[in-house]
Amino acid sequence: MIRAVPNVAAMAPYALADLGPAGSVSLAQNESAFGPSPMALKAGEAALAGAALYPDPDWSELRAAIAEVHGLDASRILCGAGSMELIGCLIRAFAGPGDEMLGTDHGYLFVATACLQAGAGYVKAAEQDLTVSVDALLAKITSRTRIAFLCNPGNPTGTRIPNAEILRLREALPAGVLLVVDQAYGEFDDQDPAPVFALAGRGDTVVLRTFSKAYALAGARAGWGLFPEEIGREARKLLNPNNVSAVSQAMAAAAMRDGAHMREIAAKTAAIRNAFAERLATAGYRIPPSHTNFVLIPFAGAEAARAADARLRAAGLLMRGMGGYGLGHCLRATVAAPEHMDRAAEILAAFREEGHDR
Repeated sequence: MIRAVPNVAAMAPYALADLGPAGSVSLAQNESAFGPSPMALKAGEAALAGAALYPDPDWSELRAAIAEVHGLDASRILCGAGSMELIGCLIRAFAGPGDEMLGTDHGYLFVATACLQAGAGYVKAAEQDLTVSVDALLAKITSRTRIAFLCNPGNPTGTRIPNAEILRLREALPAGVLLVVDQAYGEFDDQDPAPVFALAGRGDTVVLRTFSKAYALAGARAGWGLFPEEIGREARKLLNPNNVSAVSQAMAAAAMRDGAHMREIAAKTAAIRNAFAERLATAGYRIPPSHTNFVLIPFAGAEAARAADARLRAAGLLMRGMGGYGLGHCLRATVAAPEHMDRAAEILAAFREEGHDR
């Protein structure tokens, strides 16, 4: 008898949900509010001519572009259908039944799903003020810990820890524990990525990134990671050799080389995010600092969050409920066009002024 892994669907990061009234605007998926680089669009269109052929299984041009921009060794870069594919392969390669993977209270939920699929246990360390605590992570290490996973900046909190804390975590972890640092929102973080990238040279750390956020290529499904040689060799055994389409590879390579466009997206997104967060703070909400393309909005309780969500949906604005993350009293708002964020801020300010969030 074939048996499914228990509760995998329940742990999935995304669930089918009411899409709201016709013409609704999604502020739920952490997609970019702005379009891809014109260079990426042109490269993708040109790549369509080769659609009869399988994509390059070595992602040669894409890896060259990443290495060129970040000053990395292209041979140590692996590419995936978004960083999610790389996360899943790492967990299946290095954790299994009887092993533990360490994350945080409000860490990226797909990691827990991937652990269940691999038969490994998922252990959560407490966060402090919705922010990762390195000391709490270290206190949860056991002889069964195989991987420690850190999303920085974090999803769904938007908070971050300094690079120095990541380095401290790596130094304090046992040598046999693989550290995976997911920097899906790294382009929105003003910290120099070089010290964290350098950790991969130790042989015990992987750093992941994606094109889905600041590069505005969520629909292309392209991500990448910097791997120690031995770790990368094992993870690659689990990757589909044709995992990133030729069009997606071409678009991602061109987007990587158009750093000016990416930085413009990041700057515009941050400006809209900060204005939205400031309006909510003025209205009385306690908004955690965000270093991403979204804002986490805490309410007085889960009932208030559901009521606010209903009010927003009635106006055609869809945010993400955070119950699956243990944050049932929160909604997460992806940065969208300024007019949509202004409307959301107006609704939430009125909601609180009417006494619904007390």
